[in-house]
Amino acid sequence: MESILLQASLYLAAAVFVVPLSVRLGLGSVLGYLAAGILVGPVIGLAGAETADLQHYAEFGVVLMLFLIGLELEPRALWDMRHRLIGMGGVQVAATTVVLAGLVMALGHDWHVALVLGLLLSLSSTAIVLQTLTEQGLLRGAGGRASFAVLLTQDIAVLPMLALIPLLAVSGRANPDQTDTDTGAAAPLLTLVDSLPGWAGAGLTLAVVASIILVGHFLTRPVFRFVHASHLPEMSTFVSLLMVLGIAFLMMLVGLSPALGTFVAGVVLAGSEFRHQLEADLKPFKSLLLGLFFMTVGIGIDTQILMAQPVQVVGLTLALIAAKAMVLFGLALAFGLRGHDRLLFTLGLAQAGEFGFLLVSFARQQGILAEAQGQLTLMVISLSMLLTPLLFLLAAAISKWLTDPTEAAPDPIDEKGRVIIAGIGRFGQVVNRLVRMSGLSTVVLDSDMATIDTLRRFGIKGFYGDPSRPELLDAAGLAEAAVLVVAVDNRDSALRIVRHARHARPDLHIVARARDRVHVFELYQAGANDIVRETFDSSIRAGRYVLENTGFTDYEAAQISKTYFKLDRAALRDLAALWVPGQPVHLNAAYVARTRQMESDLETALMDALDAVRKERD
Repeated sequence: MESILLQASLYLAAAVFVVPLSVRLGLGSVLGYLAAGILVGPVIGLAGAETADLQHYAEFGVVLMLFLIGLELEPRALWDMRHRLIGMGGVQVAATTVVLAGLVMALGHDWHVALVLGLLLSLSSTAIVLQTLTEQGLLRGAGGRASFAVLLTQDIAVLPMLALIPLLAVSGRANPDQTDTDTGAAAPLLTLVDSLPGWAGAGLTLAVVASIILVGHFLTRPVFRFVHASHLPEMSTFVSLLMVLGIAFLMMLVGLSPALGTFVAGVVLAGSEFRHQLEADLKPFKSLLLGLFFMTVGIGIDTQILMAQPVQVVGLTLALIAAKAMVLFGLALAFGLRGHDRLLFTLGLAQAGEFGFLLVSFARQQGILAEAQGQLTLMVISLSMLLTPLLFLLAAAISKWLTDPTEAAPDPIDEKGRVIIAGIGRFGQVVNRLVRMSGLSTVVLDSDMATIDTLRRFGIKGFYGDPSRPELLDAAGLAEAAVLVVAVDNRDSALRIVRHARHARPDLHIVARARDRVHVFELYQAGANDIVRETFDSSIRAGRYVLENTGFTDYEAAQISKTYFKLDRAALRDLAALWVPGQPVHLNAAYVARTRQMESDLETALMDALDAVRKERD
């Protein structure tokens, strides 16, 4: 017991120290977990022997992650992805396998070894890529959706790879003297269907998948209602974990990927009223297990191989990333990805994946890979996964200054309106509907083609293009417009739009959306007239409801809210004069002092307003 507590304390302490530091430096949590694993493993040497066992448990983080992603996708959305799943994903696995196998053969290896290495290295890291895409809010973009489709196809492709490797072992053993009894009995294939004829095994597999879909659709609601009737919150967590683990176990029994099974179950439950409850129950377990998985990858890095053959290991890793990036770039061109989405897809999937660990071990059991080949391959896989967060940073850095010459031109704008709305997300949509229903004409601009297509299906005309490009704003009628609404999500793009519009039209009225107070100050200096903090009005309304339900009359709550609104907006103008660009506000002594004084003045003003209302009433 003492040793278990010591190991747990080491893992937790390393994560608590390293991961927040990595996030603060802008490197993301994944690289932080990997670095924490390297710290307690290869660097300090306090962990390592238990890594293999821990990794089996930690891999359930990937299972939970795919289940939660499935909850965000309705069956129709999955059906819309079918061309990417079959086309983009299938071509990626096949083309990458051919390219990598050719490179391995060029290094003098047998074709059996080359084909196995090509297959296992064609896979990418589902855990790292999806976690990074989710953290950076990129999963719903074109590049994120394409990456997800390829990763899902790769997870499915593991199954035929496991079936193919034993066939290659017949004539391609690395150790000809090794007999079948030495192979460890192929642990990954010990499933319920092994002892059945082919037709029976296929029927059982289909029956299990169908039962998962039917149970998820028909029995989940009554089970959750029964559990909620007990009024024990922990029971909801129990049934959520039971569902995921049970599905994973059934899928493993029939030789399928547990991650694939739970993803299907998540898609089935995407429309359920219990979806949000499932997310709340499972998200902490997913985050914890994924973090543990990344740490075990860092611990498992064999620094002895790296120190003994640094040039060879680094060279092979970079060659792997370059070869996969070449194939991915070609696919991105073929499937019409543009700009940052193309870079994200190309560099984000250029590493090897965690399923490679399984396939290397299986290939060694079958005698295709020798011990030294297997160890070197594991080192290359681990190092490529370690470099993945840096590849995402590289993609982001390149996209800032690299203009894609083949990027599709924006839509030609054939109409103008009194109001230009730049950005049509959840904020811009409300503004657009209100303005158009009031009889005013609008011109809507947005850089997300999917959003524009969705608007067109509802009869709302919009134009595709980056609103921060001056020529697009000019084409939308900036010279004649009465009002410009800046509702884009990216704060830097919002600043560029406001600066250009104010320079081009000093008389133009600009209404801008801001994320927080600092963004308000930036937009104010850039020239915006009216700046709306995206959560400010809704927060005041929520506060008003609190007052109304804690003893204040509706009129008193309304007057207090109105007073707070006016005073806070006025205070922002004073604070904007004290704000110093680039300096954190908590380090600005004048700003802090003025804020504290304003808080006191605001409290006094609210009490005065309340007294005035009550005197009026009396």
